[in-house]
Amino acid sequence: MSSILFSPLQIKSITIKNRIAISPMCQYSAINGFANDWHLVHLGSRATGGAGLIIQEATAVSAEGRISPGDLGLWKDEQIEKMQHINRFIIGQNAVPGIQLAHAGRKASSSAPWEGGKKIDSAHGGWETVAPSAIGFHDNETPVALDKTGIQKVISDFKSAARRSVEAGFQVMEIHAAHGYLLHEFMSPLSNLRTDEYGGSFENRIRMMLEVLEAVQSEWPKELPLFVRISATDWADGGWNIDESVQLSKILKEKGVDLIDVSSGGAVPYQKIALGPNYQVPFAERIKKETGILTGAVGLITEAAQAEEILTSGKADLVLFARESLRNPNLGLTFAKELDTDVQWPKQYDRAKIR
Repeated sequence: MSSILFSPLQIKSITIKNRIAISPMCQYSAINGFANDWHLVHLGSRATGGAGLIIQEATAVSAEGRISPGDLGLWKDEQIEKMQHINRFIIGQNAVPGIQLAHAGRKASSSAPWEGGKKIDSAHGGWETVAPSAIGFHDNETPVALDKTGIQKVISDFKSAARRSVEAGFQVMEIHAAHGYLLHEFMSPLSNLRTDEYGGSFENRIRMMLEVLEAVQSEWPKELPLFVRISATDWADGGWNIDESVQLSKILKEKGVDLIDVSSGGAVPYQKIALGPNYQVPFAERIKKETGILTGAVGLITEAAQAEEILTSGKADLVLFARESLRNPNLGLTFAKELDTDVQWPKQYDRAKIR
């Protein structure tokens, strides 16, 4: 029996050779937003390792939108060239290069995880953070509430970064509206206490997301796939929930989004997540079944048979791997062997293929 995990997925003009995608994972290794050889090796090795779609880490649309000083960025044209180099290599391995555009909002100006992941103040190279409302992620932090001018700047920054993404040769775009970063902050009533047209009702809280989407679409080619990553639930009372995620996904589908990358959490530090294998897959399944949009499943998916079952049972259309792909850059090659599926190896490695 042929494997669904290793069947192609056609989205608009792009064919992804299999259903294995590498999730965008911050490497905290950029210098002033510029990619370097670490990113070439990190992303390129997963392309040689057999994944069909390689999504570059959360890439900041502005300097102040970075999670950390080590985040990648596309806020100026000079940052394009190295990404072009990386994308050419990925395409040369018969994989598809994607990018996730992001703004960290109130979770910006933090140190790398191996440096504690703590907020960096201005005296140590940090910067002023912004959010829908002046509510910090932690009690001792207070971001600046965005005014209308600030909101328009963020939207413009996404638009400009989308243009640069096209120039850099990316073939899939993902807008990051999850994990407690800026667009998710607008969507969640736990972080958005605004009383203007960007706060209060569901329609108002998703307004920023939709305006960013429209700005990105004005630059992103219509024939290329467009994803949105959401947190399906805040895992906290009174927060964003799966019912709202279904409602938003219907709207996004109507507006031309091709796939919802379904994650969860990140809005508040007091979330209570029920961790376990496939713990986020039911959210992807419900969104897919109730809206008809393509979905991507994530979250403690570590085995080939596990991923295969998600697809064969119709719970999702794509499986995104994060930490498991850090442990094993050759997921595509390894999983093909486990599922008794023959795939093409890089010719430089073919003599090691087990036949």
